[in-house]
Amino acid sequence: MGNASRAAIISDRMITGLSAEVIAELVTELGPLWHERHQARLTSMPRKRAVGAGAKHRLVFVDRLLATLVHLRHATTHDVLACWFGVDRSTLTRAITEVRPLLAERGCTVGPGVRLRTLAEVIDHLGADGKTGIVDGTEIRVRRPAAGRKDRDRFTSGRSRQNAVKTMVVTDGDGRVLFCSPARPGSCADITHARQVGLVTLLADGPVVEILADAGYQGLGAQTGGRVITPPHRTFKKNAPGWYEEMYERRRKAHSSRRIRVEHGIAHLKNRRVLTRHLGRREHMDHTVQAVAGLLSHQQTADLASARPM
Repeated sequence: MGNASRAAIISDRMITGLSAEVIAELVTELGPLWHERHQARLTSMPRKRAVGAGAKHRLVFVDRLLATLVHLRHATTHDVLACWFGVDRSTLTRAITEVRPLLAERGCTVGPGVRLRTLAEVIDHLGADGKTGIVDGTEIRVRRPAAGRKDRDRFTSGRSRQNAVKTMVVTDGDGRVLFCSPARPGSCADITHARQVGLVTLLADGPVVEILADAGYQGLGAQTGGRVITPPHRTFKKNAPGWYEEMYERRRKAHSSRRIRVEHGIAHLKNRRVLTRHLGRREHMDHTVQAVAGLLSHQQTADLASARPM
């Protein structure tokens, strides 16, 4: 790719969803790591020629990173990206496969040089700062598993009746994404997913922190010592007095107005087209979700730092 095309991608935030400053930070941080892993992979296999011999890369690391960012932002097919960058489709696919895990391993940025990579770190961060966390599950449509697969029905969502995977998103009270869990089949309930990723254990044994959740997590409050707060239960199922209906609606709306920020955070994630409908391999969903979450949180942190008065 020519320098003019590369500069056009970097300068236009609509293409990658990231500012030029953030992209420069990614190149500085991930470039040496990619070269290190690439050299380790070359030296780990039997060779007839010395490392460095043979044809050179037609796709430098900056272009590999930009191709991955464009793919995550717009879900552009590898064929189109290969034509754009002037390489073969297999080269472009291999480049995205190598860069995407590097982005996923960075974690979510919450401050300059401060990143959260695990759910335990998120709980400790919320507890140390006395902040409120918000948790919710979101679904991502995927291709239907091949006929004859024993676990084919596990990917059918009971909510949308479509083939999907589910991830658990944790944000702070302002809607900033702090964590995205590995993906689970769409038939997995929200409360089951929370137990499987260890949320209940971490809250029960960890610091005192307030976690807001919707009705899909009813019951976790009793298991976590009241740390998970869900919408109020209805005391009267039928023939409720007027005063109770008014009080119940007021409490329900108050809880919803505090919890709505997680929906805004999920909406920012879904602005990346690759998370609206994933047409690639389901095995790559974990890295894809976590890479998008890391990029979004990094850009949000950079925007807050630039908006803060000097």
